[in-house]
Amino acid sequence: MSAAPMLPVVILAGGLGTRIRQYGENVPKALLDINGEPFLAHQLRLLQKNGIRHVILCIGHLAEQIESFTGDGSRFGLKVEFSYDGPVLLGTAGAIRNALPKLHSAFFVLYGDSYLTCDYAAIQKSFLRSRKKALMTVLKNEGRWDKSNVEFANGKIRVYDKKLNSPAMKHIDYGLGVFQRSVFEALPTDQKIDLAAVYRDLLAQGELAAYEVPERFYEIGSPEGLLELRAYLAGRTHEEK
Repeated sequence: MSAAPMLPVVILAGGLGTRIRQYGENVPKALLDINGEPFLAHQLRLLQKNGIRHVILCIGHLAEQIESFTGDGSRFGLKVEFSYDGPVLLGTAGAIRNALPKLHSAFFVLYGDSYLTCDYAAIQKSFLRSRKKALMTVLKNEGRWDKSNVEFANGKIRVYDKKLNSPAMKHIDYGLGVFQRSVFEALPTDQKIDLAAVYRDLLAQGELAAYEVPERFYEIGSPEGLLELRAYLAGRTHEEK
């Protein structure tokens, strides 16, 4: 039996990047230089290597630069479409809702500053097998890379909260989710809603599956993260030569 085709990926790339403005005042975060190339190029190639073929970029701040660089995605082996933030920002979940006309039954959601070397096919398989409305990937973080925000035990998320932390929180939201389209169809169109609130509601409903990822995450949302990713990719390039 052949494997199911990979779901599309929604990338939330509309952020202002205030914490790393020193690295590019008039450059969107997605296009910050990472070892001679915009970050987005590295991110798109990583997705393509994992079997992804369709990407929707949710963009707002300096959107024209991102669209000009990416084009239709064909040079990355992808079909890339764009969904634009409106004049009123509606939060990360609102941005996904705006993108629904370009999406079908289910899709991945990835933050625009995340470089995640996980097994996307295994995560998709776990999501489909769960028959839940959504899946959150988690990493046993124990405060190493960022503040832990998930209580996770026996394959299940017990508590998720990005603001109220507890000693029982040893895991962190890894930054990659999978969702049924219906989750966002139900959201109001005129309210600012954060993706974290959607996750919490799904958990309360018993509709949030979990997948524990062994690989650490890389990100460019902070100066430290940006430097770590540059070092990681430089090491990978050296290994491949």
